[in-house]
Amino acid sequence: MSLAARLLNTIERVGNRLPDPVFLFLWLILGLIALSLVGAGLGWSAVNPVTGDVLQAESLLSPANLERLFIGMPRTLADFPPLGIVITIIYGASVAERTGMFSTAIRGALLNAPRFILTPIVVVTGMVSHHASDASYVVVIPLAAVIFAAAGRHPLAGLAAGFAAVSGGYAGNLFPGASDALILGITEPAAHLIDPSYAVSIAGNWFFIVGVVFVFTPIVWFLTDRVIEPRLGPWVPTSAAPATAEEKQPLSSMEKRGLMFAGLTILSMIALWTLITLLPGSPFVDADAEPAQRFNPLYRSLVAFFALTFFGAGAAFGVGSGSIKSHRDLVRMMREGISQLAPYIVLAFFAAHFVAMFNWSGLGPILAVNAAASLRELALPTPLLLIVVVLVSCIFDLFIGSASAKWSALAPIVVPMFMLLGISPEMTTAAYRMGDSVTNIATPLMSYFPLILTFAQRWDPRFGLGSLMATMLPYAGAFLVAGLIMVAAWVALDLPLGPGVGVHYTPPPPSVASHLPTDGGITGPAAPPQAAAAAK
Repeated sequence: MSLAARLLNTIERVGNRLPDPVFLFLWLILGLIALSLVGAGLGWSAVNPVTGDVLQAESLLSPANLERLFIGMPRTLADFPPLGIVITIIYGASVAERTGMFSTAIRGALLNAPRFILTPIVVVTGMVSHHASDASYVVVIPLAAVIFAAAGRHPLAGLAAGFAAVSGGYAGNLFPGASDALILGITEPAAHLIDPSYAVSIAGNWFFIVGVVFVFTPIVWFLTDRVIEPRLGPWVPTSAAPATAEEKQPLSSMEKRGLMFAGLTILSMIALWTLITLLPGSPFVDADAEPAQRFNPLYRSLVAFFALTFFGAGAAFGVGSGSIKSHRDLVRMMREGISQLAPYIVLAFFAAHFVAMFNWSGLGPILAVNAAASLRELALPTPLLLIVVVLVSCIFDLFIGSASAKWSALAPIVVPMFMLLGISPEMTTAAYRMGDSVTNIATPLMSYFPLILTFAQRWDPRFGLGSLMATMLPYAGAFLVAGLIMVAAWVALDLPLGPGVGVHYTPPPPSVASHLPTDGGITGPAAPPQAAAAAK
């Protein structure tokens, strides 16, 4: 057995022995309690260089923390930032998904793609389809194979390109969506450990995720057309792998009408948001803020914008296409969308308490301050520090598929630490997202890997797990190299990550940093109590 095969087998065995993410957080909480007892007993402390506060380790079994835990348990869950944001987005996205708007738009884009530019269209469509959540896996990837076969190309090459875009390009998109709200919603309370006044916007990584689309698209195009497809050989259609009539069916007149209605609704929403922004005294503009920060209210309104836009466009498509018969259909679709969040809500309960208890213990900022001081003495270049974040994220991603689970555990440590080194929370988040994205397609532990293998075996029954991994490894390797270069270049060139958001972090005066934002960040006007407690 080759070294690569033994390595993959080891990864699979180790990954299969890991507990469910829910129990992973439970063990982390128990370990955190033990560590807080040690830290409090030994008098661990540090001085927050931003606020000047003395940070002292506290036992999580102290009367005050036990009161927070048991009496405030419902509030701790309710104040978990990503939870409300994701639920808000899903109310709208579930309508757009269940009316068929997402799948129809994706099908229309791929069916009409010219043969020469078929690959890049599949890639861009795959990255944009992240707004459709898990539907992107079950729509884009098998449909890409069908469209390649219809164009006389190897369907497994289309499947590989779709998988690389949907999963390997998970950090890329043209517009922020639910995944941005989820990940950046975890970033903000982590930033509050050092600077309680820091606010994070859903658009905090907008320019970066667009950059991922422009960097990864030509990579997938080249590898698919010049490496993967020639390796697969010529495609000879067989009766064992026919394309179904439904998948190849052109858009019906009703579907086209639905897309037209949806497009007009989206344009109307953009016009409405623009009008509100331009009106005198607009709630989306802070006229008293610095020029770079004046549109922060607009960026924080994007959660509502995307939720309402998805809802309105989905409803318009449903009316136009006939998939919505009455208002009860809309309610049913929202209810079904929320029901699919049940596994995440279970995970969120434990993740919320881990994050809150980490804040209560004071260990996060103490560890961050001391680690930042040690790294500062080493005088490592900033790009190199962020490359380490990418690599650590890649390794974790081989074993733990949930991006939010990993970031909930890592953010309270790495975000404050890098803030003290002058790196913005958004840049640290971008580095994490890059690492979390690239190895998804190379590990059989990824939750959708068996499903993709099933799609592939429809076209070639002999196509096994090793075949799929061998097909996807060139993409993963190229993505990793490109991702490391992109993160390093972003820092070196000091490029903006989003509107009004840069690579570097400059601490505010202590009088400002010691207070939470009153106008609400991504978490809304009511600041989490655990963040306020950490600031004391």
